[in-house]
Amino acid sequence: MTRIATITFSPCIDKSAAVSALLPEKKLLCSELKYEPGGGGINVARAINKLGGEAAAIYPAGGYTGEFFTQLLEDEHVPSIVIDTVSHTRENIIILDKATNQQYRFGMPAGELSENEWVACLQEIEQLMDVEFIVASGSLPPSVPLDIFARIAKIAKKKNAKLIVDTSGEALKNAIINEGVYLLKPNLGELSSLVGKEELQLDMIDDAAKEIIAKGYCEVIVVSMGAAGAMLVTKDIMQTITTPPVKRKSTVGAGDSMVAGIVLSLSKGKNLLQSVQYGVACGTAATMNPGTELCRFEDVEKLFMQIQRTRTVI
Repeated sequence: MTRIATITFSPCIDKSAAVSALLPEKKLLCSELKYEPGGGGINVARAINKLGGEAAAIYPAGGYTGEFFTQLLEDEHVPSIVIDTVSHTRENIIILDKATNQQYRFGMPAGELSENEWVACLQEIEQLMDVEFIVASGSLPPSVPLDIFARIAKIAKKKNAKLIVDTSGEALKNAIINEGVYLLKPNLGELSSLVGKEELQLDMIDDAAKEIIAKGYCEVIVVSMGAAGAMLVTKDIMQTITTPPVKRKSTVGAGDSMVAGIVLSLSKGKNLLQSVQYGVACGTAATMNPGTELCRFEDVEKLFMQIQRTRTVI
C-alpha cells in the first residue's frame, strides 16, 4: 500500500563540491564531487525515507543520467515509479566558496517531456492504490501544460487523497483556482503573488492566507518564512512556529524537508500544529548540512523537542 506518493516533473542530479576560493579565469581545484538525486518531490520522498517513513517517488527519467539518477535513489532505498523519456535527466551544480562560505547554485534547463511522457506520469498517479497523500512539488519543464497540477488535483479528489502542492507561478494559480488543493506551502514571495501584492509584511501574512482559504482554493497554508520559521493558517487557526538558532550551512532542500516532515506526521495521525512543528524541525535540520544532504533524523528529533518547548506565538 502506498500511503504517500510524490510527483516530480523535472528531477535532476545535484552535483556539489567546494573550492578554496571562487576566482575568474583560473583553474580551480574542487573537492570530490558529491552526487545526489534532486527535484522537489524527489527530495520530499528522500527526506521521508531519512525520517523512517516511506513515499513512492514518481518521475520521468532518460538517458545515461536518468539511469544514474534512478540508481542513486535505489541506493537510498526510495521506492520509484519511473517514466522513461527521450530527453536526458538534467544535472545541477552547487559550489561552495570556502573563502566566503557562500554557496553558488547553477540550475540547468530541463529537457522537454512529450505529451505521451507527461500523460504517463498522470496515469501512474491514477493507478496508485490506497494513496492518502500526494505531494506535487518542483518546477515544470517548458513542454508540460500549466494545468498539470490542476489535473493531479482532480485525480486526488477521485481517490479521496489529500494533495499538497509546493510550486509557483501560473501552474500553482491554475491548480488552486480551477480545482483547489488540501495544503499549500508558499514562501512570502509566492504568497504575495497569489493575492496580487508586490510584497507582504509579516503582519499581513494571516489576512493574505485567509483570503486564499476563504475562496476555497485550499484548506491549509503553511507559509515558509526562512530563518523566521513558518506560519500555519487555516480558517480557524493562525500560529507561528519559530525556528531554534542553528549554524546554517546550506538552504538547499530545506523547504522540501519541511514538506516531508509535515506530510509524514499527518500520515501518522498527528494534528496540524504538531505536523507543522515537525516540518519546521525538518527544514531547520536540513540547513545544518552542506550541499543537498537534506535533514538528519537525530537533528530533527532534537529540534522538534526544542520547538515544542518554545511558546508558540498565536
